[in-house]
Amino acid sequence: MQPTEAPAIEKEAPQPAVRASRVPRIVNVQLSGPALAIIALGFVAVWAIFNLWEVIVVIAAAFIFMAAALPYVDWLVRRGLNRTAAVLVLLFGILVVLGGLAVLVVPAVVEEGRRVHDQLPDYGRRLDETLADYDIDANLEQRGREFELEDVVSGRLAVDFGQRAFILVLSLLTVIAVTSYLLVDAPRVSEFLYQFVEPGREPKVQAFLSDLRTVVGGYVRGQAITSVVIAAYTAGVMFATGLPNALAFGVLAAFADLLPLIGATLAIAPAVLIALDESVEKAAIVLVALIAYQQFEDRFLTPRVYGSTLNLPPIIVLVAVLVGAKLFGVTGVLLALPATAASRVVLDYYLKNRRWSVNAGAAEGDAFAPDQDQTSEEVSR
Repeated sequence: MQPTEAPAIEKEAPQPAVRASRVPRIVNVQLSGPALAIIALGFVAVWAIFNLWEVIVVIAAAFIFMAAALPYVDWLVRRGLNRTAAVLVLLFGILVVLGGLAVLVVPAVVEEGRRVHDQLPDYGRRLDETLADYDIDANLEQRGREFELEDVVSGRLAVDFGQRAFILVLSLLTVIAVTSYLLVDAPRVSEFLYQFVEPGREPKVQAFLSDLRTVVGGYVRGQAITSVVIAAYTAGVMFATGLPNALAFGVLAAFADLLPLIGATLAIAPAVLIALDESVEKAAIVLVALIAYQQFEDRFLTPRVYGSTLNLPPIIVLVAVLVGAKLFGVTGVLLALPATAASRVVLDYYLKNRRWSVNAGAAEGDAFAPDQDQTSEEVSR
């Protein structure tokens, strides 16, 4: 009799260890009423910027010009004029100066334009002779004879140009009107704004507005100084080399210098073109002299005229000018630096007066803290 074998006990295969699943962390974000109001105001501000940018640019330009002209209006008021009369006297003086400059510059530019137009066939002939050495037949002389300005500015292009000119003139008149109003009612505007200032913070706000006027007004007055210097220098160089309309093109260089970064460079072209019509030697002299002035202005004059008024790094200046040009064209280029300098004053004021809460959650009274009757729940397992 064979012994019976004990039945084999089947062993269960080991089950893989089940990793405990993590309970997802739940973050409960709660915003107070003031925080929601700030967010809503942010959306309204973005909407306003995209839809009302033309009005915003006009108002910004008016405030910039007001900051530059306010010291002179106050000076006239201290001399016995009432505020309205002081603004009218200053405005009349500015318009007389600008009108005189326009009378000086426009006929000279038109005259030189006609001269260049008449010389186009000769310029084309010279270029044809040069290109013929490289077996290139461009026939530029014949094209110069056939060129007419009416062929370039005509039809739809002329209509668009007329519309842009009309809008520009209308915008300038609006800026003048708004600036005049701000200058006349500056005390009442200041009194109205101070109604929204918390009691006890008036000295800080007054210091902030003073810094803002100093920066923006200082930029405009500094730009006026550099424009006068480049006008005198350009006119002197053209007089010394015997070129026509020297004073008019000196004034044209002053207006070109209003453009940051590229203004002094653009001011070189008209004077060199006029000199080139006389001789290559005169053109070379004018070119070298104006490039030398450009280096003088960039490295010596501008830092000393503005001093610490702007206090902007070069990269910030470049970015501001590019953004202004992209958004608002020439107007944006002109307003880029004063607007950026004003933004720096606002940022400095914020950084100087902000309050940090250390080793605490939300500061008492923080707009983005939840209401006191609400509790935040956080579940972590």
